[in-house]
Amino acid sequence: MSGLFFSRREALQLASCGFGSLALSGMLAGEEIAVGNNPLQAKQSHHVARAKRIIFLFMQGGPSQVDTFDYKPILEKRHGEKMPFDDARIIANTGQRGSEQTLMQSPWKFRQYGECGQPVSELFPHMANHVDKMCMIHSMHTEGVAHGPATLFLHTGATNFVRPSMGSWISYALGSENDNLPAFVSIAPSPGNGGARNYGNAFLPPVHQGTTLGSAGRPATDAQVRNLVNHSLSKSEQQGQFELLRALNADQTSNKSGDKELEAVISSYELAWRFQNNAPEILDLSRETEVTREMYGMDHKDTIDFGSQCLMARRLAEFGVRYIQVTYGDAGANPAWDQHSNLPKHAEHAKKVDKPIAGLLQDLAQRGLLDDTLVWFGAEFGRTPYSQNNGTGRDHNPNGFTTWLAGAGVRAGFKYGASDEFGHKAVEKKTHMHDLHATLLHLLGVNHKRLTYNYSGRNFRLTDVHGEVANGILS
Repeated sequence: MSGLFFSRREALQLASCGFGSLALSGMLAGEEIAVGNNPLQAKQSHHVARAKRIIFLFMQGGPSQVDTFDYKPILEKRHGEKMPFDDARIIANTGQRGSEQTLMQSPWKFRQYGECGQPVSELFPHMANHVDKMCMIHSMHTEGVAHGPATLFLHTGATNFVRPSMGSWISYALGSENDNLPAFVSIAPSPGNGGARNYGNAFLPPVHQGTTLGSAGRPATDAQVRNLVNHSLSKSEQQGQFELLRALNADQTSNKSGDKELEAVISSYELAWRFQNNAPEILDLSRETEVTREMYGMDHKDTIDFGSQCLMARRLAEFGVRYIQVTYGDAGANPAWDQHSNLPKHAEHAKKVDKPIAGLLQDLAQRGLLDDTLVWFGAEFGRTPYSQNNGTGRDHNPNGFTTWLAGAGVRAGFKYGASDEFGHKAVEKKTHMHDLHATLLHLLGVNHKRLTYNYSGRNFRLTDVHGEVANGILS
C-alpha cells in the first residue's frame, strides 16, 4: 500500500466524483439548469397572490357544454331542424362555411341549483350542489380543431411548437412551497395528444418538468413513483449512504468553485432524496378516514380511481405543491369524453368524476384550503350543439365552450360571458385560452407579460404576445 501515489481521500474523489463528473457532464451538455442551493426554492411573486396553488381537473376529449353547464332551451324547441353553421372541422378541411347541420337537444334534463340559480344537467348531481362555489366561464374559445393541437394549446399555449407546459412555467416562476416536494405534479397524464410535452419543461431548466404519477386509463394504484421505497436497506443504512454521497459531492464542488450547474444538479439529487423520504407518507391514502374516502367515492368501483386521484391532489396541495393536474382520460387514441357517435356515453364518464370532484370541493372548503387553492375544471374544447353527420354524437367545437373555476380569488356563484343562443360560439366577454392562462397566472401573483425566458435569441412566455386578464371574474 505504501506504493500509492494518492491518499484515500483523493482516491474517493477520483473514483466516486471523478466518474460522477463524467456522467454529470453528459447530463449538462446543451442544457441550462437553475442554480442555487435549491433550484425549486420559493420565489417572490410579482404582486400579491390570491391563490397559492392550482388543482387542474382535465377532462380529456371535451365534455359537451350544452349537455352539462350551458343550458340552451332552444335546442329542445328546434330539435331535428336543419340550419347553417360554420363548422370548425369542415372549415379546416374544406374551407366551406355555412354547412347544413341538424340541431340536437340534450338527452339530459337541466335544473337550477344554489342561490345563484346556475343550471346544471342531471349528469352532475353531486357537482351541482357546489355551484355557489363556482365561477362559470361560458365564453371560452381556443385554437386547434383536433385533439392533439388543442390539447397542446391548453397545456403550453402553442399548437405545434415545443413549448414549456403551464405547470413548468409556474414552477419556474414561483418554485415549490415545500423544500421536499416538486412544484408541479401531473397525476395520470395521457400518453397521447402531445404526451410528455403536456407536462414537459421544453427549454426551461429540466428541474421544472412535471413529476408524473401513473398514466391515464390505468388504476389509481399505479399512480405512484416507481422504485420510491428501497426495501433492501434500512432507513439508517440509506441515510448513511446519502450522507456519504453528499460529503463526496461537497468535496467535489469545493474543488470546482463557481460551477453552478454542477451545484444545481447535486441539489436536485438532494431534492430527490427528500422527496423519496416524504412522498410515501403523502401518497398513502390509507391514512385518511373512512368518511373522507367515502366523500371522494372511494367506496364504489365506478369512482374509486378518479376519487383516489382527487384525494391525492388534495394531499399534494396540502403539502405545498404549486400546480397539480389530474387527468380523466383513456390510455388509447380516443380521449374519454370524445363522443362523436354515442353521446349517451357521457353519462358513464360523468358518473366516474362527479362525486370525486364534489368531494374534492367539499374537502378543500372544510379544511380551509379553498381559501388559497384554485380549482380549475376544463378541457381542450367543447362540442357542437348539432349532431355530427346527423348521427347520435357531437363533433369538436373550439369556438365556444364552458370551463369553471372555484376557490381562491374568483367570484363564487358567478356566471361570466356567454355563448350564442345555440351554445356554438362565444359572443359575450369572449375568453381565449391565452386570456385564461393570463388570469390563472395573475391569481398566483404572476404577471404573464413579465414571466419570460430568453431562448434562441428571443423572450418567450406562456401567452406568447397575447392574453388579457379577465378582471371580471376576480373577487
